[in-house]
Amino acid sequence: MTFRCLLGLAALTSMAPAQTIDWKAQEAETLKHFSALIQIDTQNPPGNETRAVDYLKRVLDAEGIPSQTFAQEPSRANLVVRLKGSGAKKPLLIMAHTDTVRVDPAKWTHPPFSAHREGGYIYGRGAVDDKDNVAAALMTLLLLHRRKAALDRDVIFLFEAGEEASTVVGIEFMVNNHWKEIEAEYCLAEGGTVTRQNGRPLAGNIQTAEKIPQGIRLISRGPAGHGSVPLESNAIAHLSAAVQKVAAWLPPMRMNDTTRTYFERLANIVPAEEAARYKALLDPARTMEVQRYLAANEPRHSSMLRTSISPNIIRGGYQINVIPSEAEAILDVRALPDEDMEAFLKKVKEIVNDPAIEVVREARNKRPPAPASDTKSEVFRILEAANKRLYNVPTLPWMATGATDMAFLRAKGVQCYGFGPMIDVEDGPKGFGAHSDQERILEEALHRFVRYNFEVVTEIAGARK
Repeated sequence: MTFRCLLGLAALTSMAPAQTIDWKAQEAETLKHFSALIQIDTQNPPGNETRAVDYLKRVLDAEGIPSQTFAQEPSRANLVVRLKGSGAKKPLLIMAHTDTVRVDPAKWTHPPFSAHREGGYIYGRGAVDDKDNVAAALMTLLLLHRRKAALDRDVIFLFEAGEEASTVVGIEFMVNNHWKEIEAEYCLAEGGTVTRQNGRPLAGNIQTAEKIPQGIRLISRGPAGHGSVPLESNAIAHLSAAVQKVAAWLPPMRMNDTTRTYFERLANIVPAEEAARYKALLDPARTMEVQRYLAANEPRHSSMLRTSISPNIIRGGYQINVIPSEAEAILDVRALPDEDMEAFLKKVKEIVNDPAIEVVREARNKRPPAPASDTKSEVFRILEAANKRLYNVPTLPWMATGATDMAFLRAKGVQCYGFGPMIDVEDGPKGFGAHSDQERILEEALHRFVRYNFEVVTEIAGARK
């Protein structure tokens, strides 16, 4: 080992958090704040995130921690807290959103805002999206303050509104109007997780890139008529054929640095048959066979490889005996960060190949395209080390198929990394995942995530001794 390597290890060791925290003793306080946040209804729409901000401010005020609120609408406040460092390095931003998606209470076994505890789980809307991150950020903030932690970086905490459906009152508002309050070199936020299967942790997924939401409409037009006289020009028939063509099309695979590294590392931790499949993605003789397999059996992995299309809404007709003159389908497109959408739209028109169908790009995306974050950065290495130390798992860089508010920060040059608590891979298919009707989190995972937050923030921002 070289002298330079020894110096590097010594520096990292000097920044590691002292193991003097009784983490078991922190669990009651974590549970108190997490439960209180779950019990605050912040469904978006309408949001009412100020309710959560008021709770957070009461906690911070009791500790003597100053904070600032910024709101485009009074009921939809954002909260910013800054712990000052020496300024030796640029700030670190910790971001979590206080809103949730809506609920249908009738479909919940346990009331969605009850924070019901059962079988080692906590149930409630926002349990893993994103009040787990809110609670972990709050506990990290409190612990850093109470310990009077010496910091080389300012640590900024942003508890933001509007992530789920109205970024205009949240991250857009903050970036466009209060950038100096949140400007940072690095950001940690939602978007990743530690996966667990059959009770065994497998890997830590750190989000370094994300796909960009886009939309396309297929509009079919033809003459109206009486339903008793079928017409070959029937708008619904043409639309149905167009939707089928688009749904059957597998857009070209295009890997980037994040997805290439992800599949390379994944191949090292899965059974031999799966490993061979992932390695064959780059084999010209087998790649289409593997891509088709993933599309049918591992749709999330298939989506990571390409700009994807999902036909999600169809409208047409208003009476059983009337042939409608117009019908439309709305396609949910999740674009690779560097996708040329005009060229992609042209390709969709070629796939549809029907003069009766108009193909129109939907102006639905507000999240900007941005380059992936660096997997060789100091922060990524710290996250890797924490995954190994606290979960004993390797780290996979991850391109999210969904969207997060980190897109706005990456577009401003901030290096962003998405992380999250440990989640059972079996939970999603069972209906226990994010946005589901039985959203839940392992209590054990919540408490370990608090420790993970504290330790990585301390290592990233802590003063070198």
